[in-house]
Amino acid sequence: MTASPAKIIGYADRFSVQPGETIRFMVSCELPAYRAEIVRLIHGDSNPAGPGFKEEPVPTSIGGEYPGRRQEIHAGSYVIVPDSPLMEPVDGLTIQAWVFATTPEKGLQGIVTKWSAADGAGYGLFIGDGGDLELRVGGSDGVRLLGTGAALRASQWYFVAASYDAEKGLAALLQRPLTIWPDDSAADVQEVIGPATPSASCGPAIIGGYWLGEGDGPPSVAGHFNGKIDSPKLFGRALTAPEIEELRLGGPSSSGLEAEALARWDFARDFSTAHVEDRSGSGLHGRTVNMPGRAFTGHNWDGSEASFRHAPEQYGAIYLHDDDLEDADWDVDFELHVAERMRSGVYAARLEADGAVDHVPFFVRPKRGTSTAPVLFLAPTATYMAYAGFHGFAGEASAERYEQLIGRPLKMDFPGTPEEAYTAENRLLSMYDRHSDGSGVTYSSRLRPIPNMRPGYRMPLLGLGEGHPYFFSADLHLVDWLESQGYEYDVATDEDLHAEGAELLAPYLTVVTGSHPEYWSGSMLDALESYLAGGGRLMYLGGNGFYWVTSYDRERPHVIEVRRWHGTETYEAEPGEYYHSTTGELGGLWRFRGRPPQRLVGVGFTSQGFDYSLPYERSTGSADPRAAFIFEGVDADEPIGDFGLVLGGAGGLEVDRVDEALGTPPHALVLATSTGFSDIYQHAVEEIVSMNPGQGGAENPLVRADMVYMEGPSGGAVFSVGSISWCGSLSHNGYDNNVSRITGNVLRRFSSEESIG
Repeated sequence: MTASPAKIIGYADRFSVQPGETIRFMVSCELPAYRAEIVRLIHGDSNPAGPGFKEEPVPTSIGGEYPGRRQEIHAGSYVIVPDSPLMEPVDGLTIQAWVFATTPEKGLQGIVTKWSAADGAGYGLFIGDGGDLELRVGGSDGVRLLGTGAALRASQWYFVAASYDAEKGLAALLQRPLTIWPDDSAADVQEVIGPATPSASCGPAIIGGYWLGEGDGPPSVAGHFNGKIDSPKLFGRALTAPEIEELRLGGPSSSGLEAEALARWDFARDFSTAHVEDRSGSGLHGRTVNMPGRAFTGHNWDGSEASFRHAPEQYGAIYLHDDDLEDADWDVDFELHVAERMRSGVYAARLEADGAVDHVPFFVRPKRGTSTAPVLFLAPTATYMAYAGFHGFAGEASAERYEQLIGRPLKMDFPGTPEEAYTAENRLLSMYDRHSDGSGVTYSSRLRPIPNMRPGYRMPLLGLGEGHPYFFSADLHLVDWLESQGYEYDVATDEDLHAEGAELLAPYLTVVTGSHPEYWSGSMLDALESYLAGGGRLMYLGGNGFYWVTSYDRERPHVIEVRRWHGTETYEAEPGEYYHSTTGELGGLWRFRGRPPQRLVGVGFTSQGFDYSLPYERSTGSADPRAAFIFEGVDADEPIGDFGLVLGGAGGLEVDRVDEALGTPPHALVLATSTGFSDIYQHAVEEIVSMNPGQGGAENPLVRADMVYMEGPSGGAVFSVGSISWCGSLSHNGYDNNVSRITGNVLRRFSSEESIG
């Protein structure tokens, strides 16, 4: 059953805010009014086996009633070039580009247009409703149209060009595949379509769509192009057929023709910015909207270089999608000025309309350079962003594959909640999803609603489809435990660590991670390594951490980028596209950049499964006197964590193991291990170098979760559990259990001035 769309939903302009700063909230409400208040989030899991949902109202100036209004999501990327008299086609025009259309059959799509759909004015090169190349010219005397009648093949490079002689009324179109096969969709058509005088005031030029005009909301663009566009050009006259052929071949005289162009947009520059350079000298520069892909291979990529930095001329393509989204760009409904007395913690704007409730989370951190507690909880917000809009097993094909894996029907539908329905309806995509053309999602932004970053979220994929807490909602298990045990702690985010480095960590005796700190930037790793080298102490209370190379956009810090290859993944980047456009660095796994997590925390990712979690059994390392403090009050033979709110145990979901070959220090103690997983848990793909059987948890000894303790330099230390499920076991039996006891033993020692080792 598909859920009804959400009645109310919102987002904030930032995740992290300091006392004295202001955070702004944007809300879309289907009802005439809603109420808002600020709450402190403590526990989000309503499972009756746990302590239940906990939030505390915080008196602030924003509490009260607000008028409701619907705010729309305008997805789809494009390039916008401001209107200019230089783009007025007095005598005629020619538009030329290379295109790699991934869904040519989906309907009208703009390639290079200066066209207003509102009044049929202007001109443009399109993919028509039939999937063929199409020229439109329109003005006061009507619309003139010419199509090739030959549909483009999907995901193939084509040289395309359109010319129009205004005096003769003669139009011509050329679509020529880069590689021409017999009976291919090459076309060369010419026809008198009649004179037309395109309107000079039809709005800006759009690359990758066409203009609808300005209304009450943001400027609207339609006809979003799916695929790559490379080296588009605009000329102020109708080029001849030989001249167009010269442009296609790039021969000696093509440079002279290009010098004549009114605009030559170059995507092989400014990869990390929104700027699009016009190299004609006309100054018709553009900017990208909604974060289309940059540093993608162009029509001339020959495989000789895998990095755009070394051969930028081969990366002249921009990759556009009709479901890209960088910034929802909603109007602000209210803002909160964070008072000096507001303690560090996890908060939310609680929104309620006619019984429907949404929470918009944010984190209050101490002022930069200060701390208010000995412990820092580092919220893994990059992971929240990577999963933002996760669709789980949306679609019949995905559900069928999952049911084959688990051998039984799923217990939950997607979308099964109003929040999931909103995600699907508005095509909000995570970095685990694919765009509408089947390509993987490379960028993610926090400037949009994130319905699965909510205190009560349950991922439908988990527990054989019955749903369990994951990422943000699972991390509240830890927050609740810290509160219940009376620990003093501060909160900061991944983004804070990326921006401030080791300075952020320096005031703290210990740093505690969330359950799934998977996405880390190089700056974050540098900071944590520096902190540990200086005597810092780390409690890694999760699994599959420090895994994917993650970049924060330097101009747009609300955006992260990941390029997946040779990892446990839902898709893989195409050849030549492993380097990040935002930073120029090689993407993929940190282990293939020489920084495996075993070097940092002793363990690294080895498997994942979604059916159940298991307890740990103590290993011989737990008897070492160095680890005695960890197991105070825990019997040597008792299973550790044969209970829990995440898949029923402390070890599971995504798990890590020691590996000295990958950098686990020789003095690291393996304290306990969780084994015996089902074959739904498969050995990590990146460690399988040939087609070997027996990779499931029932057979492969590498499929396990290892609990590790090791001392570091200058009195520092690391405690790692190697499991996402661990924190879900903390509250069992009113917090009186061995998972809680072990975690408390470690945190008390790590957060004290007492020396370690």
